[in-house]
Order: sequence, then C-alpha cells, then structure tokens
Amino acid sequence: MSEHYYSQHPHAATQRRTVTTQLRNQTLSFITDSGVFSKSGIDFGSRLLIESFREPDIQGSFLDMGCGYGPIGITLSKSFPKRRVVMADINERAVALAEENVQTNQVTAEVYQSNLFEQISGTFAAIVSNPPIRAGKRIVHQIFADAFRFLEGHGELWTVIQKKQGAPSALKALEGIFGTVEIVAKKKGYFVFCAKKD
Repeated sequence: MSEHYYSQHPHAATQRRTVTTQLRNQTLSFITDSGVFSKSGIDFGSRLLIESFREPDIQGSFLDMGCGYGPIGITLSKSFPKRRVVMADINERAVALAEENVQTNQVTAEVYQSNLFEQISGTFAAIVSNPPIRAGKRIVHQIFADAFRFLEGHGELWTVIQKKQGAPSALKALEGIFGTVEIVAKKKGYFVFCAKKD
C-alpha cells in the first residue's frame, strides 16, 4: 500500500527544510519534512483558508483538525492570542513538526496525535480544517459531521475544498448537517466554506 500524508506512521526518509512565509501580515517559519502534507510550502488552499478566516462572535477555543505541520493553527494562535488553540493530526511526524513549530513561532497551542476526533475533548467556538481529500469523501464528510458535535452553539466550521476535488458535494453535505453554509471565498477553483451551528 502506498503511503500518504494521512498515514499514522510515515516511513519516507526524512528531508527536513524550513519554510518562511507571510500569513495574516505576520512572518512565520515552519519546519517541514517528507511524509507530511504540502512539505514544500504552504499550499494555496490552506493560505486562502487562513486569510479568509474571521474570528467568531462567541467565546471559546479553536481547533485545527488535520493540522499537518501546523500553519493554520499556529497562524490563528498568533493572530488571536487570547484564544486557546488545539491542533490534531493522525500523522505522528506531522504532530512532532507541529509541536516544534509552535515553539519556533513562540505561540501557545496544544498538539495531539488523533485519528480524527478520537483524542479530542470539549467543545470549540471554531473548527478549522483543510481536510485530507485523498483519504476519500467518506473521511472528509465524517470530519464535517464530527465537527458539528464538537462545536459550541453558534460555533463555526471553516473548511476549504477545491471544486475538482469535491467542493459541490462537500457543500451539499455541509448544508445537510448545518443548514445554511456561507461561501466566504472563491479563488482559483478553491472554495472556503463557513458552516455555523445554530
């Protein structure tokens, strides 16, 4: 079986590198490696999601589900330092990198190795996810359904999906779970959705 960035124990030979970039008007540095998603730099979808995100009106924590090496959660922690930020990924190498990148960027965030929401407790004001499309539609839609359960009332799920990778079916799934879904951004075939729990 071929290995993917959502493998729990990646075996690809390590090839660490540091990527420095601007996100939400801040300079951030991330150590990446082989065997994790978007190892060569912040992918367009994650960047669009990060830049489009709006702080919710309600109090509460943020969760970055499928955090990879941490660009989404770490940027949100830097941008909203009063919010508790939790980051989770199934990939042990990604989790180790995310922990390292939390320290590098001098933010406060909790990082967990978790198969979807298995190791997550509590509820959140916002859940943000660039979901693992290659894991399949069933997993992506499971993230949506689980996110609904882990959100506070009036909490928001923010997610990004490319049109050719299933944005129309994702929108239908989100509408089925949440009701109304806002298309916050649409660029280069990528859609950023915000689904609010009433």
